[in-house]
Amino acid sequence: MTKVRQCTRCGVKPRPYYGRECCYDCVPRVWKRPPHCKRCGSTDDYYAGNLCRHCHRQAPVVESCRDCLAWGVTRTYGGLCQGCHSWHKRLPQPAAPCPSCLRLVIVNARGYCRLCCRQAHLVRPAHQSMDVREANRLGQQLFLADLFREKRPDPVVESCHPRRWPAHYPVAHRQLTLFDLPRRHPRTRRCPLDPPLPDLEAALEYVLLDHAASFGWRDALVVNARGVIRILLALQDTPGAAIPVSDVAAVTKGRGVDNLKSVLEVLASAGMLDDDRQSALDGFFAQHAARLPEQLAQEFGQWFDVRRHGTTTPPRYKPTGESTLRRYVASLGATLKTWADAGYKSLREIDRQAILDVLPDSASDQRRTLSALRDLFRVLKGKQVIFTNPATRLPRIVVRESQPMPMELTKVREALNCGKPVREALAALVAFHALRSSELRRLLLTDLHDRRLHIGQRTVPVAPHVQEKITAWLNERARRWPNTVNPHLFINGHTGVRTCAVTPSWISNTIGASADAIRQDRILNEATATDGDARRLSDFFGITTQGSERYTRTVTSHAASSTTQGFS
Repeated sequence: MTKVRQCTRCGVKPRPYYGRECCYDCVPRVWKRPPHCKRCGSTDDYYAGNLCRHCHRQAPVVESCRDCLAWGVTRTYGGLCQGCHSWHKRLPQPAAPCPSCLRLVIVNARGYCRLCCRQAHLVRPAHQSMDVREANRLGQQLFLADLFREKRPDPVVESCHPRRWPAHYPVAHRQLTLFDLPRRHPRTRRCPLDPPLPDLEAALEYVLLDHAASFGWRDALVVNARGVIRILLALQDTPGAAIPVSDVAAVTKGRGVDNLKSVLEVLASAGMLDDDRQSALDGFFAQHAARLPEQLAQEFGQWFDVRRHGTTTPPRYKPTGESTLRRYVASLGATLKTWADAGYKSLREIDRQAILDVLPDSASDQRRTLSALRDLFRVLKGKQVIFTNPATRLPRIVVRESQPMPMELTKVREALNCGKPVREALAALVAFHALRSSELRRLLLTDLHDRRLHIGQRTVPVAPHVQEKITAWLNERARRWPNTVNPHLFINGHTGVRTCAVTPSWISNTIGASADAIRQDRILNEATATDGDARRLSDFFGITTQGSERYTRTVTSHAASSTTQGFS
């Protein structure tokens, strides 16, 4: 078929046949009509060569694949994507009904079409097997054509290792022990004992190497994790059972936190982890409740259970966040201990005067304690544990707002010129753009482009000096962790082999000063330079109007005091 040439007038539609210079829309004689398509007989959308756009092979038509229904297919392979075209070449057999989607298409040796096989590949969990029919039971996720071209990585394990996780692990039975004796775990990397189940060891070895290759582990971390896993398998009371976290902690004691978390990640991805740890919040509550009388501790526990897990029976409550609940437990634990020492046995005996007697001296502590007590009695009154709520109509505690104070900039200047890329980048972002610690932790590599930081709905133009510091840190990051999959901008030795963010304490410790203090000093400096322009502070630093007024009042009060001293 000859190449189709475009119209010389409009340059959009092709010439209808050889010898013509313009299309039918540009022809000067209006009575001339395009002919019928000689293949389908259509009179609409004529293209060239007596064929319409849908029948002509060179027409730029984009539609779905005839077999896998992927969008973005042209007429190059007869309405098929490249994957289905190769599928037809490898399987030269007549079409047959697929048992999963019931369509009459080309199927493979197992009897399934390419769309069903691709859906099973997308939803199959890692290291587990899944039937094609089960994967397509709830529907199929369509995709764009010709996007599955990534080169498959080289195998990282020998062919003797199983590529699929054995379905009979972990075992359902448990071998009970008569005596629970303490064990002395070997401290060497190489376990002197052989695990009793070689197939389970080989399966975990494959999961370990696959996980290490995906997250860019260094060789030393892989060797340590392999040694710990061999020790755990060799000392199991029930071979093939899920491994408790307490046993992993006992084996990795003294080997570092990274080894403990690495082994837990491998066992969790393989489905061989039995999490028997007690929550830190539950232990914190139990520590406070153990010091109380039985009835008082029981009522305290009812409130904690409602706030910890929520309830669906009226009155309904959503689960409370761990940080808020920990703060409530700390305040209530001290208050209930004071009441217990005073002779109270139950919260039903508490009245308004008893609450006023236990309030702390400072206004901030009073506000925190009253907030916790109001929540305690509100929940117990709603659950009909107590008859009246003594915390109603208590006086409101007004806490005086603290003024932001300037800080000594010696440590900031030292951090900006210390020679460590990560410290300089962190200090520059806080000192120049006043970013919060939470914003620094959540910064992704994709948030920095076009010399701008995109933080939520806010766009921050990066100063040239800060851009130099960030570029130096990115070079150092690529040198130290070339294979990391962590998407965050700032990582360390612990998060470099994972996908989690750094902690707020790591940011302040790395800078060498409080990040919040540097941020407040930067905003206060800008407020002083702009004579307390609240709108500019909100636009520059992304703070609320109430937060900007806090700095504005500070600048105004300092200016008023300076004027008064000048007159005096």
